[in-house]
Amino acid sequence: MIATDLLREEHRVILRALDMLDRAVARAASGGAVADAWWTGLVAWLRTFADLNHHAKEEAALFPAMVKAGVPSEGGPIAVMLEEHEEGRRLVRAIASETGDGRVHACRTYVALLRAHIDKENEIVFPLAESVLDLTAVQGLRREFEAVEAEQGSAATIAGAEAELGRLEAALEIGR
Repeated sequence: MIATDLLREEHRVILRALDMLDRAVARAASGGAVADAWWTGLVAWLRTFADLNHHAKEEAALFPAMVKAGVPSEGGPIAVMLEEHEEGRRLVRAIASETGDGRVHACRTYVALLRAHIDKENEIVFPLAESVLDLTAVQGLRREFEAVEAEQGSAATIAGAEAELGRLEAALEIGR
């Protein structure tokens, strides 16, 4: 699996989390209960898998490799992706700290941001990376990605992330 394929696979898992977040928001917006512990668990998952794992791979490895290969770091897709990562972090902080309508709004904004962000990465950034990175760079990315996962443990793997999402989905269903 090449580096961008792993990132696309991680996007698939993140999209699953966004679908679940949509369900929780719909319940909360209609007056239904979603346990505080569920919100805490989801925020922890977003911070761990989506940010400390996935975004870290992009920010510390993929984007610098693309810049080294000649893609501008300012005024182009890399700058946009980095700005959106920061906006996502701001929204996750809001999801963690807000309640009621404030949390619902932060969640809806986050879901819309991340869905559009993932589309841009899958359709623009990753194909660009694949066109400019040579074999040596791609192999280096894979090693760097493996180091991130080794440092963070099972929570940074697809299997670990999906297992935690399964627990969160079950908890959301129980909370109906």
